[in-house]
Amino acid sequence: MSVSVKICGLSRLEDVVAAHAARANYVGFVFFPKSLRNVSIEQAAALAVDVPVGVCKVALVVNADNAALDAITDAVPLDMLQLHGSESADRVAEVRARYGLPVMKAVGIAEQSDLLKLDDYLAVADQILVDAKPPKDGSLPGGNGLAFDWTLLSGRRWPKPWMLAGGLTPSNVQRALNLTGAQQVDVSSGVESAPGVKDPALMAEFVAAAKGAPKAL
Repeated sequence: MSVSVKICGLSRLEDVVAAHAARANYVGFVFFPKSLRNVSIEQAAALAVDVPVGVCKVALVVNADNAALDAITDAVPLDMLQLHGSESADRVAEVRARYGLPVMKAVGIAEQSDLLKLDDYLAVADQILVDAKPPKDGSLPGGNGLAFDWTLLSGRRWPKPWMLAGGLTPSNVQRALNLTGAQQVDVSSGVESAPGVKDPALMAEFVAAAKGAPKAL
């Protein structure tokens, strides 16, 4: 089965066009003011209209309340919500029920004990994003370009779809896939020519590397 790729942090029409041309399966729009990739609701609504049918449109939010989610979902035609903050399992279930959209919950990993957190979220989320745990002094929960020890995931399987994120680039994604057995990957800073600026050549290179990577048995 071919690997699915999510390119996150798109903020311009040319990014959407390049992501589709590269054969990305998901595109992500970031709604988090502290991020260099943050977009307004108006920007995201305009960009989402140009996303081709069949490409999953994902809104990344961080500890968003219902008012913020109401505003986003009312204006932007989305296919999935990505909760990338410290949302509890109960909050994930609440968001999923309230908005009727699939929910992906991001979980930060730095050591083996962090994997225990996945069980609670697997019971309520549609997908899990396994990401590197952000630095303790950092203000961004993701998009930091940091990887974690991928061998922590070797041989592990979960009952729901999951996505690997954190420090992935065109040059290391094959190794990451082979070590983890992931069927889905998420990239943001790894396909940028400058912080927050997507590079179409790097997007194409990343997707080609991911989809061409031999799968571990």
